[in-house]
Amino acid sequence: MANQFIKFSVEDGVGRIVLNRPETLNSFNRAMGKEVQDALDVCASDKNIRAIYITGEGRAFCAGQDLQEAVAPGTKIKDIVHATYNPIIQKIRNIEKPVICAVNGVAAGAGANIAFACDITFAGENASFIQSFINIGLIPDSAGTFFLPRLAGLQRAAAMAMLAEKIKAQQAMEFGLIWKAVADDKLQEEAFGIARKLAAMPTKGLGLTKRLLNQSLSSDLEKQLFAEGKLQEEAGNSYDHREGVKAFLEKRKPVFKGE
Repeated sequence: MANQFIKFSVEDGVGRIVLNRPETLNSFNRAMGKEVQDALDVCASDKNIRAIYITGEGRAFCAGQDLQEAVAPGTKIKDIVHATYNPIIQKIRNIEKPVICAVNGVAAGAGANIAFACDITFAGENASFIQSFINIGLIPDSAGTFFLPRLAGLQRAAAMAMLAEKIKAQQAMEFGLIWKAVADDKLQEEAFGIARKLAAMPTKGLGLTKRLLNQSLSSDLEKQLFAEGKLQEEAGNSYDHREGVKAFLEKRKPVFKGE
């Protein structure tokens, strides 16, 4: 697939998506948003891609929306949200494969919320996150009002959204917004290493786990217990489960197929 604003490649079973508008701190225009959506669709449909990796080119992860596009005559903010950001968040959450994010610099506005929506997010120690919406009189989108209170709690979510203060990577980790803060020069190596590891794991089981975690956000205990039982049966019928048990009994390393 030919892209102008992202880089897309497949390596060791990992679909790598690199936001590639470094001159604008990788801010989104509609074309880049469409390219990201298309890349996610490829990752979802290609059985040889068993994990997804998202990062940014240059010194930023993503500065959110390109405001030059947003203020163009005839442009409506709600149309940008519905056409660009909502589909990206929905695809990240609904693709039953792990999505790993490596935040290599500032993640502002929608850029921060895309990072928070991923399954496992790493950030370089000098990276920062900011809910910059209120600075231009807007409200958090890209599921910011959904994930922030669930990850960090209502008070922290309110403070981040209303005060628009920068949160450094270490603080974001302590708040539960990301998985791990690592040295800047080790970020890509460590984060992509985890993506590569996940791509060799039981993809079916990982996908069902993700489905259950998604359901837990709006479920109760009884519903969740029932869902676990149902999906455990599905996982138990997979090739990878049989291979895992066989390898354990034979005292060898399993070779999972993602099936």
